[in-house]
Amino acid sequence: MKSSASQKGLSFVGLLVSLALVAFVVSTAFKLVPHYLDYMSMKKIIEAVDSNQALDITTVDDFYSYVGKNMQVNNIQDVDLNKALKVTVQNNKFSAHLKYEQREPLIQNIDLVMKFDQQFSVGKP
Repeated sequence: MKSSASQKGLSFVGLLVSLALVAFVVSTAFKLVPHYLDYMSMKKIIEAVDSNQALDITTVDDFYSYVGKNMQVNNIQDVDLNKALKVTVQNNKFSAHLKYEQREPLIQNIDLVMKFDQQFSVGKP
């Protein structure tokens, strides 16, 4: 039996396994984080319709145009605006439903799937 003084540190195999685990987590984060940042930007764009009274958004087409322009400014290219956002007018307010799904390949035929779904009631038409 070895004494506790000679049993210090991590073995080479343990170190490699630890590095592989860290690399997997970092790789996964690099694939997920941009989609969440795009989603947070989309939320801010839609909520700005309500908070910024200087905007002259009175129709659904104006709403789509405003969101589309801000998507270009924020370089959001992975989201199809016409499929992801449904805007209607209800009770003299815009009702915007942002719902879409993003897939990111992880390993061969395994994908990471992120679903985003939020309802907004903003602005005055």
